[in-house]
Amino acid sequence: MKTLLIGGYGQLGTAIRRCWSDGEIIAPARSDLDIENHESIDSALRAANAELVVNCASFHDVDRCEREPERAFAANAYAVFDLARMCSRYNAAFVTFSTDYVFDGALRRPYREEDAPNPLCAYAASKLAGEALALSANARTYVVRTCGLYGRAERASKASFIDRILESARRGEEIVIEDGIVASPTFVGHLAAALQPLLASGQYGLYHAVNREPVSWLEFAAEAMRQSGIPAAPRPGPPRAHIAPRPSYSALESARLSTLGVTLPEWREGIRAYLAL
Repeated sequence: MKTLLIGGYGQLGTAIRRCWSDGEIIAPARSDLDIENHESIDSALRAANAELVVNCASFHDVDRCEREPERAFAANAYAVFDLARMCSRYNAAFVTFSTDYVFDGALRRPYREEDAPNPLCAYAASKLAGEALALSANARTYVVRTCGLYGRAERASKASFIDRILESARRGEEIVIEDGIVASPTFVGHLAAALQPLLASGQYGLYHAVNREPVSWLEFAAEAMRQSGIPAAPRPGPPRAHIAPRPSYSALESARLSTLGVTLPEWREGIRAYLAL
């Protein structure tokens, strides 16, 4: 399959390029494809003549989205709608990614695809709008909600959560992690691999795709330190101050994906695979 990969040099895009060995992947640089520009999208799709378009691009600075909601909706909703619509015009399937933050955390158990979203911030609202617009614009759309992605990007703008924790711990600094925040941190290599059988199924629609089992970020950090041979453990800390409200429980269950026989490894395996890179 010939794939046009947007955002191909971030964490997930890098993992997809490394994992998907069967088929041609075209991954234009950000300077060559502006998803907020209709002419740029049209030109890229016509030139690529791809059967599949995968959109890994997003405006995901949550606090900046709260300060700049117009930009959040432009990048995460309207641009995604334009991409999906143009893919339909050029007869290409479309994949885009959404977030655990579309939920408010009130259920206190892993969210399934049929659970009602209730976004608490502009970022989450823009991503939820992008989901609905993409699905309405192209019947051959996969919307994949995921959570807490981490991996090694070819063109990294900042260190991952794990690397920041480990670097600080090796300097002898005390590690303090906000207590009580539960999610589904997901290694991008596992997500990239799980996408292949999903796409082969031809079962379009909304999916959750995360490493299995909910975990607090405090426990996640402790396990990363343990697997790295660091004898210290992180200390629980108070809630952090944020501009944008966030759910305290946003773990996901990959329920629909499991009906296709696709499961991602458990979260500890994600850490192990990441540290082995």
